[in-house]
Amino acid sequence: MTTPLLQTNNLSLTRPGGQQVLQDINLQLTIGERVGLIGPNGAGKTSLMLCMTGVTHSTAGDIRMDGVTLAAGGFHPGLGFVFQQAEDQLFSPTVAEDVAFGARNIGLTGSALDTAVATALDRVGITALAHRPVHHLSGGEKRLACLAGVLVMEPRALLLDEPSAALDLRNRRRLIDLLHQMDQALLIASHDLELVLELCPRVILIDAGRIVADGPARMILSDAALMVRHGQEVPHSLTHAGHVAHSHHRAM
Repeated sequence: MTTPLLQTNNLSLTRPGGQQVLQDINLQLTIGERVGLIGPNGAGKTSLMLCMTGVTHSTAGDIRMDGVTLAAGGFHPGLGFVFQQAEDQLFSPTVAEDVAFGARNIGLTGSALDTAVATALDRVGITALAHRPVHHLSGGEKRLACLAGVLVMEPRALLLDEPSAALDLRNRRRLIDLLHQMDQALLIASHDLELVLELCPRVILIDAGRIVADGPARMILSDAALMVRHGQEVPHSLTHAGHVAHSHHRAM
């Protein structure tokens, strides 16, 4: 049996006051796989990603990459994370300096550093913004700068928290096209279910800190009863196409 690229085993998170945020989360992500993570506000999507990347320490379970347990709070360049709020990620004076920070973290210096930064900026289409102060960027430009800052480290898996939030239609389409071209494994947490449907063949639905469904995206997203039960709506494109149905997948 092939070892998953990324997996969680009975991952749980309990707040000091006793609030159970995540409960026994078991998921696997294979090389190059694209998975959507959906659920209502407060379901635990962001908390799960923060635990998976070691930003938040889980209270039980573990996270493994290539079968090796990741130390909480450690630096894991193979696993990239794009925060929901760009301001949580951008802190250097200019775009190029922010992207260079990630490259330096993997030991690049000199011409290798310059090349890596230039390549990352070009990959997301913001080369012209290299010397722009980060606080002068638009929301869409900030999102792309964050993505460049992660891609410069060439991660094998990429976690994105609400990547299309606050983007206009042009930048949303630009982001979708960019993600389509990536060969990294992607875990995308989003309320933008049309984006999830377009990018992700598989969807994981969580609610109240638990996985309640995990299966083919079109089956889960078109299951009206399941979606309503967990505070979601069937995407308009599926409703319009007459594909609303009851699916047979892992669900509660």
